[in-house]
Amino acid sequence: MSSRHTSAIAGSLLTASFSAVMIFACAATAGDQGAMSGKGGKVVDEPPAGVKLTTLLPEKISVDNSSHKTAITAVVKNGGTKDSGKIRLLVAGFDGLAVTNVKGCSEMAKEDLPPGSNSAFSCAIDNLAAGASKTYAVDATFDTGKAGKICLPVQTSDGKKTYWQQGPVPFGATKPTPNAPTTPLLLGTDNKPVGPGGDQLPKTGVGDEVLPLGAAGATLIAAGAAGLWATRRRPHQQH
Repeated sequence: MSSRHTSAIAGSLLTASFSAVMIFACAATAGDQGAMSGKGGKVVDEPPAGVKLTTLLPEKISVDNSSHKTAITAVVKNGGTKDSGKIRLLVAGFDGLAVTNVKGCSEMAKEDLPPGSNSAFSCAIDNLAAGASKTYAVDATFDTGKAGKICLPVQTSDGKKTYWQQGPVPFGATKPTPNAPTTPLLLGTDNKPVGPGGDQLPKTGVGDEVLPLGAAGATLIAAGAAGLWATRRRPHQQH
């Protein structure tokens, strides 16, 4: 075998190896961006025996710096061995994050919003079978000049009990990119906006702390709000 032919084969193998590494690296990056997490979630009221309700949010979202629009995927799942029966998922926005639509859900009236929340949608679920999950497409806006949080409580259909609550958990960036087309935000990260002069604005609201929610009376503590929202209150009648 000639040295020229040997060199050509070696070069081809090197190119193939490099391409394979690049493909694997890209696949890993894409997978990281699509990861989902229950970060900031906690059991509030004990669910019925055999029912295990949780929620998931993306580890990373991207905000358009021109329109301030972003898309968030919210997932509710039953990891138990028995059906859930009638439940509802709430999707609420706080501070710089405002929920504008949740496909298949109803917007909550202003008077029913938790103090400090600027928007919320209620998603009625007739039943979530054991091992099943349901995915919701959430449209939102995010003012990257502020902190922003989202909350996903899973309740009985009448709102008297909250089986699970994720949040209010922040999305944020420690190094904003105001001049870029988009700003990537990470779940569980306090947003640290940069003002016109380049100085960091003070953080607003709470971070990823566990809220003092008890089985005797689940309350949603809104970031920066003076009041409390009792989840056992009589829910707004929906028709």
